[in-house]
Amino acid sequence: MKKVAFYTLGCKLNFSETSTIGRLFTDAGYAVVEFQDQADVYVINTCSVTEHADKKCRKVVKEALKYSPNAYVTIVGCYAQLKPQEISEIEGVDMVLGAAEKFRIVEYISDLTKNQKAVVHQQNIEKVNHNFIASYSIGDRTRTFLKVQDGCDYPCTYCTIPLARGASRSDTIENVVNRAKIIAEGGVKEIVLTGVNLGDFGIRNGSREDRFFDLVKALDEVDGIERIRISSIEPNLLSNEIIEFVSTSKRFVPHFHIPLQSGSDKILGLMKRRYRRDLYVERVAKIKEVMPDCCIGVDVIVGFPGETKEDFLDTYQFLNQLDISYLHVFTYSEREQTAAAEMNGVVAGSERNERSKMLHILSDKKRRAFYQSQIGHSAEVLFEADQKSGYMHGFTKNYVKVRAKYDPIMVNELKAVKLLEITADGEVEVAELETAYAHH
Repeated sequence: MKKVAFYTLGCKLNFSETSTIGRLFTDAGYAVVEFQDQADVYVINTCSVTEHADKKCRKVVKEALKYSPNAYVTIVGCYAQLKPQEISEIEGVDMVLGAAEKFRIVEYISDLTKNQKAVVHQQNIEKVNHNFIASYSIGDRTRTFLKVQDGCDYPCTYCTIPLARGASRSDTIENVVNRAKIIAEGGVKEIVLTGVNLGDFGIRNGSREDRFFDLVKALDEVDGIERIRISSIEPNLLSNEIIEFVSTSKRFVPHFHIPLQSGSDKILGLMKRRYRRDLYVERVAKIKEVMPDCCIGVDVIVGFPGETKEDFLDTYQFLNQLDISYLHVFTYSEREQTAAAEMNGVVAGSERNERSKMLHILSDKKRRAFYQSQIGHSAEVLFEADQKSGYMHGFTKNYVKVRAKYDPIMVNELKAVKLLEITADGEVEVAELETAYAHH
C-alpha cells in the first residue's frame, strides 16, 4: 500500500480540510501514516496569515525528505494559492495545488516520480469563487471541526485571505445538518463550526440565501451532538438574537471568540474593520448580561502601521477594562498585495514584539481571573484522549481547561465535576461529582 502523511500549518479550517483530503487518499487506497513514518507522499497544507510562511514551508519539506528522501511532496493551502511560483522553487517540492485544485489532489498524483521542477496547478482565485467544498476533521474523536463557510468579502487592509480563498460562499443548511448527524453517529460529542467569515454564512453563487442565525437554530435540533462551539465571529455579525439564542440553547456553548484587532478607533479605520470599539463594548456587555459565565476570546493585532505608543496603550486599557477571558495576540507582519503594506507609520520590529509581550501577559492575567471566577462551580467536562504525565485534560462548556488523573474510561465522556483550584501551570484541578448530583 502506498503511504501518505500530512502536515498542517495555520487555522482550524486548514485542519478540517487536511482531514477531508486525507479521506480522499484513503478512498484511493492509500494508508495515512505519521509524518516520520517514511511516507511515499507528503502533503503540506500551508497558511498565509502566520509569519514566515515560506520559511516554515521550507523547513517542513526538508524534514519530510529527511525521513523519506524519495517522497513525492505536494504543497496546498493559502500560501500555495498566493505564491505558487515561489513554492515551486523550493528544493524537493514536486507539485503545488491552488485553492480549487487541492480537493482533486488524488487525480493529480498519478505517477510518483519526483519532478525536476515542481508542477503547478493553480487558477485565478476568481474562478474558485462559487464552488463551496465541504470538509470536516476526524481523528480527534472528541471534537470535530466542521467547515460551513469559505472565503471572505471583507477587504481588511492587512489580510490576504480574500486573495487566497476567494469570495464568501457557504454550504446549505440541509447539508450541514446532515453532516452533523453523520459526525454524531461516529460518536463525536462536540462540533466546532468553522469558516473564514463564519457570521457571513448563507451566500451561495454570489447571493444571500440564508443567515448564520438560521443555521444555528437548525443545528440546535441535531440529536447526538452534545456541544456546538462557534469558533470565531465578527462583532458586527454577532447579533443580539444569536447571543440570546445561545444563552438558552440546548447545544450551543457559552463561548464566543470575537476578533477585535484594535481597541483604537483610528486603527480600526485604517484596518477597514466594519465596526468601532463602542459596538464591541455593547457585544461584550450583552453576552455577560445573559450569560455571566460565558468565555470570551479576543483576537488583537499589535504594531499595525500608524499605531503609535498612545494608540497601543489605548488598546491595552480598553482590553484591560473589558470583561473578557483570553487574547490571541498577532504581531502585525507585512503581506504583499495588501493595502497596509504600503501604509506609512511603520512600527519597528522591536516595538511590535514589546507590545505583543505586554498583551500576552495581559491575556494570562485575564485567563487566570476568568478561571478564578469559576472556582467552586460545578461543571460538565468533556475529556479528551491526550495524556501528559499521568493527567488527562478536558474543557468545560465555557472553555475552562481542566485536568484529572488519567482514566481511559473517561476519554470522550462528559463528566460532572467541581472546579477546585488553579494549578501552577494554569489548569484547573477538579473533583468528580456523583452523576446523580449532576442532574440537579
